[in-house]
Amino acid sequence: MLRINYIWALLMVVALASCEQGKFDREIKPPVEVVSGEADFTNYVALGNSSTAGLADGALFIASQDNSYPNLLAQKMALAGGGEFSQPYMNDNVGGLLLGGTQPEGPFGPRLFFNGTGLGNLPGPPTTEVTNIQPGPYNNMGVPGARSFHLLAPGYGNVANLELGLANPYFVRMASSPDVRVLDDAMAANPTFFSLRIGANDVLGYASSGGDGSSEITDKNVFDGSMAAVIGTLASGGAKGIVANISNVLKHPFFTYVPFNPLDPSIPEYAEQIPLLNGFYSDLNKAFTGIGFPERSVVFSETEPSPIVIFDESLVNISGPLKQALMFVGGLDELTATILSSQYGQARQANEDDLILLTSQFAISEINTDYFEYLSGKGVPLELAGRLSVNGLTYPLGDTYVLVPSEQTEISEANIAFNQTIEQLASNAGLPVFDAYSLLDDIVVNGYASDGFTVTAEFIFGGLFSLDGIHLTARGNAVLANEMLKLIDESYDSNFEEAGALYDIGDFPTIYSPALR
Repeated sequence: MLRINYIWALLMVVALASCEQGKFDREIKPPVEVVSGEADFTNYVALGNSSTAGLADGALFIASQDNSYPNLLAQKMALAGGGEFSQPYMNDNVGGLLLGGTQPEGPFGPRLFFNGTGLGNLPGPPTTEVTNIQPGPYNNMGVPGARSFHLLAPGYGNVANLELGLANPYFVRMASSPDVRVLDDAMAANPTFFSLRIGANDVLGYASSGGDGSSEITDKNVFDGSMAAVIGTLASGGAKGIVANISNVLKHPFFTYVPFNPLDPSIPEYAEQIPLLNGFYSDLNKAFTGIGFPERSVVFSETEPSPIVIFDESLVNISGPLKQALMFVGGLDELTATILSSQYGQARQANEDDLILLTSQFAISEINTDYFEYLSGKGVPLELAGRLSVNGLTYPLGDTYVLVPSEQTEISEANIAFNQTIEQLASNAGLPVFDAYSLLDDIVVNGYASDGFTVTAEFIFGGLFSLDGIHLTARGNAVLANEMLKLIDESYDSNFEEAGALYDIGDFPTIYSPALR
């Protein structure tokens, strides 16, 4: 069947001159002395999730760790009395994990790369073995995948808990002991200054799975209690620091890049199918209209890009009346009418209010093998089963790949409510809040200009977001580090900006070369 390569057609003109091998040699020569003001940078500890760890391009690897915003902050803090900054380095620049020599299920494969024509994962297995434990504590206590309450969970670093889903393989390899809490290891590192950036996964898990029920938004009471315990503990010893709120997750390219109408008639393989598709939907559209739901009709344009067909759980399920209409008006046999009414009982074409997830690019126009096998098992002829199983064209694209407006509202409300908790708790502890939410909103609208370079939130071309559409590039982390240094100046009377000690964001790559291993 047709594969809609709309994403790759736009990417072929990217200049690979922006690709770099990784870590840069950066001379730090501020014109005046850098002072710490009221802050003590002797032992800086960063606590958080994947963004703190430095994950980029869908994986954690040495270059991304070198370019993590905590490591960049630590390099500048060293100018004002800061000490060594330790990180739980991966084995290579391939990324990914092995568990007992085998790559575990989930997002633990090699990093994404861009070769000028498309995206792919680096070939070859990962080399970082989870059970080869390199115990901390470390200065960078970012744990990819961690939610707020995971920082307080005993056994989160116990390899025996992995099969139970109660442990995190990244923390397993860095925990100082199997049953230690992430927060305990952070405190064991004796921070004199800290940064906390946690909470994104409390909403992102639900959002990135399309709200399909496999990962729920964290309960507000659980989030509030966890954040109170974490912030209270970090501030209990008198250490100063900064607390980041959660960026507006739905404005990450993972949710904004793929259009709702990617079916372009200028693509010959698709154009030749349009009459067949419209013929297929003709009887269904008559049935939709006949039972009072004409807005469910599906039509593909021969001159303009068309929306994909999606499943929308918020719609009234019209399977019952649709089956009756298909049988008694359309003349279909009961088996066919049952299959079609079930398939399209909560289906419609997407519109501009829907968000189509980045992961859909590998599914749209492909055969849904699970549904194909289901139909085959029901005795549906193979050719017909194949025609009914094309994702986004004849088979409604599943909930995993789409956020409908009601789901977006849930995410946005949680995002805002969690940020209100963060801001209140930080204020109570006398800590400044780094407003990542407003920063991203501003970059989406205006871009971010510095040192003759401008980054935007555009996927791949913009320079802010990495190839996974969620995490930052090295240049994006430099932007983040600079803005955090400005907040530290404002809050603690340090002088990084005045001393000329901020980063030149043009010194940082936006895309890593496939040759970087």
